[in-house]
This record gives sequence, structure tokens and C-alpha cells, in this order.
Amino acid sequence: MSRFANLEFEGESDHQPPSPRALVKDEAYYLSEAQTAFENGEFEPALRRFAKVIEFNPSNATAWTGQVRALLELGEYHEAKMWADKALELFPGEPELLAAKGVALARAGDLHAALTFSDAAIAECGNTPYVWLARGDVLLARDAPSADYCFDKALSLKPGDWIVRWLAARIRAHYEQFALALKLLQQALEVNGAHFLLWLELGRCQTALGLVSPARHSLEQALQINPRSILVHQAIAAVADTGVGGRLAGWWRRLFPR
Repeated sequence: MSRFANLEFEGESDHQPPSPRALVKDEAYYLSEAQTAFENGEFEPALRRFAKVIEFNPSNATAWTGQVRALLELGEYHEAKMWADKALELFPGEPELLAAKGVALARAGDLHAALTFSDAAIAECGNTPYVWLARGDVLLARDAPSADYCFDKALSLKPGDWIVRWLAARIRAHYEQFALALKLLQQALEVNGAHFLLWLELGRCQTALGLVSPARHSLEQALQINPRSILVHQAIAAVADTGVGGRLAGWWRRLFPR
């Protein structure tokens, strides 16, 4: 903001309304924008805005971690590992970075190394919801039953937070545990029923389970809240294409969950 914004010049009235202040697009601005984009499921814009934060302040560990997590959500596991390595050169003991690298390794198939980094995140006193969600992610990749404990631990750390439940649901859905994901999304909606993304994710899970009518209802709610969302329109089209085969596949998943 210009330091001259509040100066008064001779002859000007004391009663003039103040000029609107120019929006300052600084580190804090881009970090807020990045986090908002991430929480709206807009992972590409979130990635770009986290990068802008790093341009302002290369020592912002939150932005580095956010960048890696956005890449994971986009399915860019090799890129996520690469950026995690760069970030860990700056912040070698950052628990959430260690946890995120563990997820990148697990989803790329390196399960032994993934568990090593997950262990390191816990050892660094990483008692945050994301560290435990990431550990659950790694353990699901290994088909370990103890993954459930990790998700429960993450949820207990922020019991009223819809974001943790949404993220947990996305992990469950990645491993085709759609019924468990659906339950988490229903819990998130109890906290924040006005967020289109939760209705969208719920509709996707219901579609995967062959629950066509409930899926249509969920996506209609998402559309009412955010009628311009391309993702919502794509999901509605996917439900419209769901036929008998989709319902049978959903019935099979409910009977024999992964």
C-alpha cells in the first residue's frame, strides 16, 4: 500500500470519504488464495498460488507443503516427490513434508520407502491431522488394517473440522473404499452443508456405488450452490450415463468392499 494514501493536501475537505485502499497482493494474500483454492478442490490454481507465495518467501514451509499436497491431489506423484525433495533440503525435519513425500512414494509403488518417511514424520512430533491422514494413506497402500486407527486419530485432532473429513474421504475413495468415503462426507456435510464440493464428492461416491438416485440428488444440491462448476456438470453427465452395469458394479462394491 502506498505510504501517501492517508496524506491530506491543502484545500481538501476534512469530510471527504477515504479513497479505497489498493489490494496488496503479497505473501499473505497468495497464501490465503492458495488455501481457499485447495479447499474448493481447485488444485491447479492452488498449485500456482502456492508457487507465488514461495516467490515472495522461499522460507515459507506451509507453501512448500501445500505445493506438494496439491500435486498429490492432481495425481502427479513423481512431481510431488521431486518437489518434496527440494523442500526437504530447506526443511529437513518438517513433519508434513515428510508425510507428503511418504504418500508420493506409496502411490508410486515404493511402499518400503513410503513407510520410512511416514515413520520419520511421526518421529518429528508430527501430531497434526495431515500427518495421520498421510500415514493412513501409506498404510492403505500396504493393505494394513491399522490404517483405520490413523484416520480415527486424524479426525480426533480436529473433531469439528469438515476439511479433515473431506480429505479422509478423498483418500478412502482413491483406494475404492467408497462406502467409507461416503460416511465421512456425510459427517463433513453435517458441519458445512453449504459447500458445493462436499455434495459433489458425495455424488461421485454414490455414483461409484451404483446409487444413482441419491447421486442425482447430491449433484443437484452441488449445482444449486455452484451452478458454474465444470466439475459438477461433468459429474452429472457421468450419472446420466450410468446404466444397469454401473448399478451392478456398485452392488458388487457394497457386498465386497476392498
